[in-house]
Amino acid sequence: MHVVKANRTFTIDYDNNMFRMDGKPFRYVSGSIHYSRIPSYYWKDRLQKMKAAGLNAIQVYVPWNFHQMEENELNFEGDKDLVGFIKQAQEVDLFVILRAGPYICGEWDFGGFPPYILAKNPNTIFRTMDSTYIKYVDKWLEVLYPMLKPLLYINGGPVLMVQIENEYGSYFACDYDYLRYLREKALAHLGHEVILITTDGSGDGYLKCGNLEGVYATVDFGVTMDPKKAFQPQRDWEPKGPLVNSEFYTGWLDHWGFKHSTTGLDIVAKSLDVLLAYGANINMYMFEGGTNFGYWNGANYPAFLPVPTSYDYDGPLTEAGDVTDKYLALRQVISKYVKTPPMPIPANTPKMAYGKIEMKFAGTVQDLLDKLRKPSQKPVTATYPVYMQAFGQYQGYALYRHIFKQDYPTAQNLSVVGIRDRGYVMIDQVPVGLVIRERIHNLSLSITTKKGQTLDILVENQGHINFGSGINNNTKGIIHNVTIGTTILTDWEMYPVSPELYVPSTDTVKSTGTPYYSKDGRFMTPSIYVGQMPALTDPQDTYLDPTTWSKGQTIITSNMAYNIGRYWPIAGPQIRLFVPKPYLAPNTVNNVIMFELEMAPCKTQAGCTVEFKDEPLINATAHGPYHKLMSQEIGYNYKWHSFH
Repeated sequence: MHVVKANRTFTIDYDNNMFRMDGKPFRYVSGSIHYSRIPSYYWKDRLQKMKAAGLNAIQVYVPWNFHQMEENELNFEGDKDLVGFIKQAQEVDLFVILRAGPYICGEWDFGGFPPYILAKNPNTIFRTMDSTYIKYVDKWLEVLYPMLKPLLYINGGPVLMVQIENEYGSYFACDYDYLRYLREKALAHLGHEVILITTDGSGDGYLKCGNLEGVYATVDFGVTMDPKKAFQPQRDWEPKGPLVNSEFYTGWLDHWGFKHSTTGLDIVAKSLDVLLAYGANINMYMFEGGTNFGYWNGANYPAFLPVPTSYDYDGPLTEAGDVTDKYLALRQVISKYVKTPPMPIPANTPKMAYGKIEMKFAGTVQDLLDKLRKPSQKPVTATYPVYMQAFGQYQGYALYRHIFKQDYPTAQNLSVVGIRDRGYVMIDQVPVGLVIRERIHNLSLSITTKKGQTLDILVENQGHINFGSGINNNTKGIIHNVTIGTTILTDWEMYPVSPELYVPSTDTVKSTGTPYYSKDGRFMTPSIYVGQMPALTDPQDTYLDPTTWSKGQTIITSNMAYNIGRYWPIAGPQIRLFVPKPYLAPNTVNNVIMFELEMAPCKTQAGCTVEFKDEPLINATAHGPYHKLMSQEIGYNYKWHSFH
């Protein structure tokens, strides 16, 4: 049982360059964990493993949009129980450094911002005193901060400090009025005894706009053998006070189409040793990365580079929470500096290989259009295409439809220059090509068509940009006019497409249809496939292997629908998708739904399968006849763009 002492204090001792807890010197060794990327069923397991590593604190982001995707809907229950997560950390005897935002970055969709703000005003300038932005930030913080106040250390909780904003010095705006607003908002709700912090890259240029009077400045940087040099920018702006690295990188993020990022355990362990010997307070980013379930992945900028479903990060704990050699090496280093009674390391969770299951064609996206949206979501009609957020489709997919008003018997260029992010173009359901954001030569297609034929463009939102100035103008769908030749196409219908809403039926399993195929055989009509996992008495963690598939979304349903995430084995580096135990219902059939966008591994009802395996695969790329044919379409031949 956690005993709360009276008269608790947590302060900065500037003269002695340290934190003090209840008057005594205090140094934290922390690790980042994101409750939003881990099922609540496993929170305690991960926290116990972090404690067993020798950590005395965790650091966690609060993603605003995770709790409020719709303006008038708040959700803090189940996997979104922020207060419950913080209390579990306290039960495990871990303190908490809370990164409250409202912007978090974190390779999270839109950096945590709810897309409904774009529905109100697509020209909103985020992270400034823009009136639209501040209106909604104000409402959100009026909800969040009162929830957090009882959890502060001085009030008996585990929260030591609260970070406002995130790496603001890396943003173009440099709006000090905005930072002052956030500071005053936090102090008004949390009290003037709370320690507020900022985090910025370790460079004077970053701290110039990220630093604010009355808020303690911390820095972030990766492995280093020269702590004095690495911390010098913090010292330039905070001449006195504890040294803090808020993001000591244990690994790095991945992007689709690039190799899996790794950082050697030896260099990470050695660098951690150097920093701890230097007396620094350290937070390891990430300690466990977790998973971008559903559509929660973000995307980099200025080159548009979406983040995969896995957020493994090459951390000390894997995506599935397993202990690694890096974990053991860091634990050994930490034990030299944190004198706590040894705690046994909890066992890794079992992983099971459930083998292959047969997948049946259920229908094309057009066949099932009414089943892929909520009854309340009616098609939107407009003269010109409307961006997705404007009709309430904040994540996932949307279908744009136009009926041709005249014949085009000779080849004409169909131009879709405003595609965000990938558009699957069909005429009467037959695929005619793909248009891709950031690929100038892939924004138009040569077509012929007749009056009365239906043009459908299924658009995938691959994740909102979460970094840099790209968070502005972050609309999705088709954001400019579509032309054929020199003619602007007018009169459109827009349909939300949410495969996680699809409910398999008996008719689904008995379906005998097939999708349509492009003339060159490279694409099929985006379609739903359904399979059934046999009932399991005690299901365990597993990995869905879509190696023979191409690109799409996986959902598992029983009593509830769980959006497992995006698969794209042709691009890599991630192949298999982590399926955690709590997403598989015991003693009943679990339906597996594949929303395949490009090409299924079979052209008849026979031969389509997916396989469940007992090991991850996040560092490879699938190979096969179709994948070789499509490799030119990955579209990610960009120079690496590094950011904090």
